[in-house]
Amino acid sequence: MPVGFNEPLSFLQRMTEYMEYAHLLRLASEQDDPISRMQYVAAFAVSALGSNWQRLGKPFNPLLGETFELERSEFRIICEQVSHHPPVSAFHADSEHFVFHGSIHPKIKFWGKSVEITPKGVVTVELPKWKEAYTWTNVNCCVHNIIIGKLWIEQSGTMEVVNHSTGHRAILDFKSGSSSKDMHRVEGFIVDKDKKKIKFMYGKWTELLRSTDPQSYEDYLKENSHKFKSEKEKKDSKLDSSPAHTPKRVLAKLNSLKVSPFKASVSTDNDDGPDDPPEGDIPPSESTYSIDIPNSVTLWEADQRPENSTDYYNFTRFAMALNEIDQELKGKICPTDSRLRPDIRKLEEGEVEGAATEKTRLEEKQRETRKRKSTTSKKEEKWKPRWFNLEPNPHTNQEDWIYQGGYWERNFEGIEDIF
Repeated sequence: MPVGFNEPLSFLQRMTEYMEYAHLLRLASEQDDPISRMQYVAAFAVSALGSNWQRLGKPFNPLLGETFELERSEFRIICEQVSHHPPVSAFHADSEHFVFHGSIHPKIKFWGKSVEITPKGVVTVELPKWKEAYTWTNVNCCVHNIIIGKLWIEQSGTMEVVNHSTGHRAILDFKSGSSSKDMHRVEGFIVDKDKKKIKFMYGKWTELLRSTDPQSYEDYLKENSHKFKSEKEKKDSKLDSSPAHTPKRVLAKLNSLKVSPFKASVSTDNDDGPDDPPEGDIPPSESTYSIDIPNSVTLWEADQRPENSTDYYNFTRFAMALNEIDQELKGKICPTDSRLRPDIRKLEEGEVEGAATEKTRLEEKQRETRKRKSTTSKKEEKWKPRWFNLEPNPHTNQEDWIYQGGYWERNFEGIEDIF
């Protein structure tokens, strides 16, 4: 991928954006009722996807051993790239109210006119005050019109947030944007261990999430059934039917694009044949979310982005601050921190050619290091993650990368120079 299609953040930093609305986990911990706690945890899970809207630049792939830390009033988080083949990024965030941890192994598929990203990996929230643990897997992300037309993103699939202590589940359906009524919509129920519906949750993953009681939802549905019609069946397309033979073709198209991908639209002079429309459009969406059920409570609303966001990769205010570094911070962060990567820094400063040169240098350095360590006979020289270890998640019994502690003591002796 040409470096011009990147945004000046590492995937570790992009993963840290999960924490933009960390106050929702604090609110969850402060609730006495398990249903209320589930509502706020589910709202946090949805809010983590909000910053993806219109974010069409690709984050830099982290180097093996790369780290990123962030301390805010509501939390602190440490991330580490723990594996290169397959690429796995692990994180651990904590505060006096919660612990949030997990690992992400993104899988990418090319489907002709679109790219689908599946964020494999389970994430876990623990509320120590209540001795509760919640887990879920994020839904798929699809970038449409990568060959021609206006790029746009949708999140789709089912997210199931499970409370392993009480048996409650929040089952949320992220609608496919195949119709204007379904664009960005998410809705579903909180159910108890006997599958009894307790709360109905609804909203848009780009804007807000609300909750109401099932009876209010049923009453509203009777009078407004047209607002809840099932989404249209997607039309078959030769280009979208199979990913076979598309990567080279897609990359050729990407290299010929005339406008940067994080802007509003892209175009090419190449005719792709009769199966493609002359220009791909973003499906229309209702200007305002018209579903407002009586007795609803708003759990989460997305913060408004800065006015100049479109000039800066459509970043949120939270994302804009992730590369900030002053002398005090520079003197105490780990030498492997993403903010110290020269290719990311050069792209942020607008030096695209310099960023491409540095990106190539870092990748070659990583290959040489991996080659050397794969052939060494000395066990102590074999690379292993510094802060995380692969072991069973105590709540799911599945293998997970678990934080081993020690980072915030800041003993960085022996850290390898990866930049």
